[in-house]
Amino acid sequence: MAIVEVTIAPFGTGSTSLSRYVAGCHRVLEQEKNLKYMLTPMGTVIEGDLDLVLKTVRKMHEVPFDEGAKRVSTLIRIDDRRDKKGTMEGKIESVQSKLK
Repeated sequence: MAIVEVTIAPFGTGSTSLSRYVAGCHRVLEQEKNLKYMLTPMGTVIEGDLDLVLKTVRKMHEVPFDEGAKRVSTLIRIDDRRDKKGTMEGKIESVQSKLK
């Protein structure tokens, strides 16, 4: 199970606002029933099978182009731990337990 952070930024849109493109990308995520995801202020974190996550990110990358962007930059950070199952919540809980 992988945890992947993705940020998709369109260029050449004529506006500095990105929320409509983010919403379009999240519509792609909503169609993938085998992935968990969390919207954050600076990107989206996705949890699931790495092959499925990468296939989905590829679809998300196309959204801004479909909506008129001339250029798209997609940043992907992958945490693929195979010695034990990791989750988004588990990573947060691990840090929070050390803050007590």
